[in-house]
Amino acid sequence: MTAKRAKRAGETPPERPYVLEDQIGFLVRRAHQRASAIFEQVMDGLDVTPVQYAALAKLHDLGPTSQNQLGRLVGIDPATMFGVAGRLAKRGLVSPSVDPNDARLVLLELTAIGRETVEAMKARGPDVSARTLEPLSAEEAETLLALLGRIG
Repeated sequence: MTAKRAKRAGETPPERPYVLEDQIGFLVRRAHQRASAIFEQVMDGLDVTPVQYAALAKLHDLGPTSQNQLGRLVGIDPATMFGVAGRLAKRGLVSPSVDPNDARLVLLELTAIGRETVEAMKARGPDVSARTLEPLSAEEAETLLALLGRIG
C-alpha cells in the first residue's frame, strides 16, 4: 500500500527505509568536503584554513574585535578560537592586545600582512562559491543558500 493510500484509509503509512545517502548530515558533509577541496585549490599558496579565513574575513569587516566575540560571530567555540587566534598571531596575520576597557578581553586586530592576505582571499572567495555551486542552476543555488541560512 502506498503512503497516500494508507493515509486515506486511516492507516499508518509504511516507514521509509533508512538510506545514509538521503540523510541531511551525510549530504551536508559531502557538500562541505566539496567546498573545502575547492577552497584549497582556489586559495592555493595563501596557507590559511577555511576556519582561519572566516575569522580573518570577519575581522576585516569589523576592525578590532574581542577574540570571544569574533568566535561567536563565525561559529567557533572559545577553545578552538583560542587556537585559531594563536596560530594567526604566530604567522603575523593578527595582533592580539588587552582591551583597555576590560582587561579580561583579548582584542584581535589585523596586521598589514593579515589585511593583504584577507583581501587577496576575499578577491578569490566568490570563485570558491561559484565552483562549489556549479552543478546547480542560479535559482537552485539561491534557494539552497537561503535554506541553509535558515537552518544554520
